[in-house]
Amino acid sequence: MSKDPIRMIDISEKEIVPRRATAEGRLVLKESTVKVIKDGKVKKGAPLPVAEIASIQAVKKTPDLIPLCHPIPIGQVDTTFTLGNDYIDAKCTVTAHYKTGVEMEALTGVTVALLNIWDMVKYLEKDKDGQYPEARITDIRVTEKRKG
Repeated sequence: MSKDPIRMIDISEKEIVPRRATAEGRLVLKESTVKVIKDGKVKKGAPLPVAEIASIQAVKKTPDLIPLCHPIPIGQVDTTFTLGNDYIDAKCTVTAHYKTGVEMEALTGVTVALLNIWDMVKYLEKDKDGQYPEARITDIRVTEKRKG
């Protein structure tokens, strides 16, 4: 184990500039589950609006979840979804005017969005043993980062 001290990076001398980051990810599901979502028949309600709100909340809570992240005054969160036959792609774009980037916020937002969708449809994904043989979250990554 490292004996180096754990610390936040000092950003006090950095200039405040516009920042933007986009993260994307995919939730793979059964085709039948995606059809239930498209038909608006999920027992818990509409997963995409819930996931959008959860994404926004997650972005704002990122420093509470990732200890060395700085609290950032978030300007905007835009979370969108694309439905395929057996997947849902999520995209979360975060903007701010600050001294450090918003990549971790975008990654947190997209991940929590996908987790909320999974939570709302998990009853449709379980097999006879209560397992999730097809459902998986994959390809979470930063697809864009801008500074200035």
